[in-house]
Amino acid sequence: MQTVSIDKQIKPVLSGLPFDVLGETLKPLPPFRAEQVFQWIARGVSSFQEMTNLAIPLREDLEQRFSLYSSVISGRVEDPDGTIKLYIRLHDGARVEAVLLMDAEHRKTACLSTQAGCPMGCVFCKTGTQGLTRNLDSAEILEQFLHLRSIKQEHEPEIANIVFMGMGEPLLNLPELYKALAVLTDTRGLGISKRRITLSTSGIIAGIRDLAATGAEVRLALSLTTGDSKLRARLMPVTLSNPLPDLKKALYDYQLQQGRRITLEAVLLGGINTRQEDSDSLTAFAAGLDVVVNLIPWNPVQGMVFEGRPLREPSGREMRAYIQRLEQRGLKVTRRLRKGLSIAGACGQLGS
Repeated sequence: MQTVSIDKQIKPVLSGLPFDVLGETLKPLPPFRAEQVFQWIARGVSSFQEMTNLAIPLREDLEQRFSLYSSVISGRVEDPDGTIKLYIRLHDGARVEAVLLMDAEHRKTACLSTQAGCPMGCVFCKTGTQGLTRNLDSAEILEQFLHLRSIKQEHEPEIANIVFMGMGEPLLNLPELYKALAVLTDTRGLGISKRRITLSTSGIIAGIRDLAATGAEVRLALSLTTGDSKLRARLMPVTLSNPLPDLKKALYDYQLQQGRRITLEAVLLGGINTRQEDSDSLTAFAAGLDVVVNLIPWNPVQGMVFEGRPLREPSGREMRAYIQRLEQRGLKVTRRLRKGLSIAGACGQLGS
């Protein structure tokens, strides 16, 4: 995948097409040929010439008419903890970042982006300071996974999980995200279980209702940060158009339809949302929902401020007290492991 070049002449890109759409695109080729191409894309071949069960004239014809991919790896950095971040250049020069994480059990997670930049403006997230360049198409989303998988070393495990927690708000790009999910989960190709895929949203109510209605069956995480509406609106402007009471109702309805536990993510900012009243408001928001709370100590980004004050990481004491208060109220709490800090690959650092 690293050697793939971007065609200057724009041709239809095949990598992000769900199987049925690929079949229509390749007509009058018979369905079994479409399945062969689909499988080769899932294997990560870098050119049509590598599709050895296709006749050479057919490979040449496909190469003339289509592009396999639309993006290239433009850079790579690696943290001592094993985290790898890829800089990926798109066909129009826009750039995104994707991250490969590994836990203590050597399970790999691909963190993918859905937009170039981000329109949400959360004050604790570097990506949000960039504004939105544009939505990614399904090929640009899928290719991040293929690029990350291509750096696998011999005897290393395959990628076990996918999280859409990179650049952008996934629920503002649902049509293209659905296409990418269809390719990722199709058993004729990559065959990744939907239960191993998580979408993280800042709280787009319409998107949550769409997920429930379409039965996407992936895991859902909400970046809540605080249950205090006024504070959250100052930290996360999305709250103004997606108020917390309506957001909670959407999550409740989602659970009725999907029957799935939701993760409530809380980025803890030292001295800002680590107070007793913040744990109380988060507990109140969680009441009546089946949730696990994932606490994320803010990952430092130079120069980021909130209302004139530099942001800071929560102290160990603040973290312990916050966790204790939530657990005393019966909530299941996990703490996000900090990975990729030295390469600006941790939560909230992409775009640095």
